[in-house]
Amino acid sequence: MDMRADRLLSIMILLQNNEILTTKELAKRLEVSDRTILRDMDALSLSGVPVIADRGKTGGWRLMDHFRSYLSGLKLEDTKALFILPAEQMLKDLGVEIKGLDIRQKLLASLPDSSKSEALHYMEKIYMDTGTWKPAEDKNKALLTIQKALWEDTRLKITYQKADGTSSERTVSPLGLVAKGSSWYLVARNDDGAFRSFRVSRIARAEATDELFSRPDDFDLAEYWKQSKLDFAGSLPSIEIKVLADPSILGRMSFTDRFVEKLGTAVPAVDGKVPVTLRFNTEQEAVEYVLGFGGAMMLEQPDHLIEKIVQQAKAVLAMYE
Repeated sequence: MDMRADRLLSIMILLQNNEILTTKELAKRLEVSDRTILRDMDALSLSGVPVIADRGKTGGWRLMDHFRSYLSGLKLEDTKALFILPAEQMLKDLGVEIKGLDIRQKLLASLPDSSKSEALHYMEKIYMDTGTWKPAEDKNKALLTIQKALWEDTRLKITYQKADGTSSERTVSPLGLVAKGSSWYLVARNDDGAFRSFRVSRIARAEATDELFSRPDDFDLAEYWKQSKLDFAGSLPSIEIKVLADPSILGRMSFTDRFVEKLGTAVPAVDGKVPVTLRFNTEQEAVEYVLGFGGAMMLEQPDHLIEKIVQQAKAVLAMYE
């Protein structure tokens, strides 16, 4: 679609959403001159679109009332969901570049008047941003290759870096991409038929092959991911520790709710510290967490971790001495 055709469509959408707009308002929104808008209106009229110019202080351009389009078959709750779009960066990662009007403006134009007010709440008051505070500078180069193989149902050769720094090469059948937070995961099937999840940022190299594969008829990406999350969480070890924390750090501790199992509700200890129960996946994670708060946190239980904390604290002192 050329620029003018895209602009004409944008004018129709804006008029459906706003009922009436002046030439200047349309020109400002579409970043063109008033003269260009007037020519566009002539073009719309000649093409059969019923645009009307109302004169006077409250006048402007509008569409005739009968000229409406609808999203048929959608319930109100369905239309609300359409306005909660994924983050723009995720769309860009998938090669979906939104140009011109906001896609939600286009959706709004196709709704019946009875549903527009509800949809506007989601359009004006909710914005989804699942990225990090600091924008990533380097996007994973493998993502585009993975997508191509995914659309074409061809096998992939990948070099995968594990958490311990080692790498392995394997050929997989890509079944889907999952966005978790700001990260992408590839769900694929290995040669042995097992389903696996690979963090895309750890795929150092991806090479497409010409080998086609048959996608399992009974495979459901969303259900697989939900179950894999449950299995992963269930397989993690759980270490519970009890500490005494200075009241000044309680806000920092409970900010993310990641480790805090329970904040003490009893009267603080004699030294003014509050009892807190924390839960970690590993003992080392627990030791580093306690040391990170220095003298504002003291470990009470389990006893065997106290010696580890003392040893690591001594190692830090020795390094700086």
